[in-house]
Amino acid sequence: MALQIFNTETRQKEIFVPLVENKVGMYVCGITVYDYCHVGHARVMVVFDTVVRHLRSLGYDVNYIRNITDIDDKIIKRALENGESIQQLTGRFIDAMHEDEAAMNVLRPDQEPLATEHMDDIEGMISTLIEKGHAYPADNGDVYFNVKSDEDYGRLSGKNIEDLESGARVEVNTAKRDPLDFVLWKASKADEPAWASPWGQGRPGWHIECSAMSTKCLGNHFDIHGGGMDLTFPHHENEIAQSECATGEHYVNTWMHCGFVRIDDEKMSKSLDNFFTIREVLKVYHPEVIRYFLLSSHYRSPVNYSEENLNIAKSSVGRLYSALELVTPSSTMVENTDFQSQFMSAMNDDFNTPQAFAVLFELAKEVNKTQSADLACLLKTLANQVGLLEEAAQQFFKLQPSDSDLTDEAIEALIEERATARANKDFARSDEVRDLLLEQGIELLDSAKGTSWRKS
Repeated sequence: MALQIFNTETRQKEIFVPLVENKVGMYVCGITVYDYCHVGHARVMVVFDTVVRHLRSLGYDVNYIRNITDIDDKIIKRALENGESIQQLTGRFIDAMHEDEAAMNVLRPDQEPLATEHMDDIEGMISTLIEKGHAYPADNGDVYFNVKSDEDYGRLSGKNIEDLESGARVEVNTAKRDPLDFVLWKASKADEPAWASPWGQGRPGWHIECSAMSTKCLGNHFDIHGGGMDLTFPHHENEIAQSECATGEHYVNTWMHCGFVRIDDEKMSKSLDNFFTIREVLKVYHPEVIRYFLLSSHYRSPVNYSEENLNIAKSSVGRLYSALELVTPSSTMVENTDFQSQFMSAMNDDFNTPQAFAVLFELAKEVNKTQSADLACLLKTLANQVGLLEEAAQQFFKLQPSDSDLTDEAIEALIEERATARANKDFARSDEVRDLLLEQGIELLDSAKGTSWRKS
């Protein structure tokens, strides 16, 4: 089955054909770095990391770009509140973002452009838009994009100019010629960071940053652009307008948008103050459990954040690891099995991770049944393609966060004491040790090879 991707712009699945054979250029809107990343950010990271992994498994040479917004109103406000420089704030949270990514086994993008490092590209695109009559400098020092100069405006989101006009808020004393116009360059206020430009001291609007960085890194026309569903309008709509009006070329072939992480039927976001940071959740759940949870619904569907759903994910990942606990995967996997073809068919069907997971569970059952080291290798290999089963099974179970105060050495000592008691037929003491460990959340597994343990 050829790879098919749902294109937001055409509202249908399409067979993916890259612009250049065997090469893929992909840009994803990244994080605005003024705070720790939350689970909603994690979903975008994990989803597009999984997309890149699958594209590479198909043999594509992927150039994956994900930008960082390191200048905007929220960043300026937070830096002032903290009494620190913009660079100190953004540097700190960029480092934190990379730590969170690494914890969740998210591969780093090939390029991670910063808005502040692309001011020449941004100013150049704005100048081109002005020259072509698609933008205009206002009296207040701002520069605006003229929405009505773009006849195709609204094609991504399905909105039309008439509907947007009827719903537009009337602005008083605005420098805009039309309420629909949006800012490309903002004149700086006192004590704000600013860059010199032909229109005076200022900084870029958010939308123009991505147009300038994506075309700089990938060219005027590239394969895939992604982000959260909330970016469809106005951010990505505005990106299309700016980019195509500036370059005269088609901007993006395939638009991908992932659904929200929701809490109580509301999108998780900092503005609603209903978010959990990645590092908060990592204190309670193993990184692969979080990754599985975020991929347990199809990427275009919302996923509901709850303790119940995370515990289901924990149990599910545990079932996969259990198949590898007593079977050491071989160095060669079984090729061309039904499991492999079913897994690849699921992923080729618009990255259908829930269906791919179902195949992994069927494969895990077969490993449990046959104890085949080659099938165990296949299970691990396929799961690795979605960022799971990256650890040894015993290590996974030992690394589960728990409330136990026992060190690994103390646990091993109690297991040794239990073994001695069993050898001496002191089964009462043997049971006491097992129960003591269970109370601490430690489960013992007896086999012909001896006794191993896991955090339950």
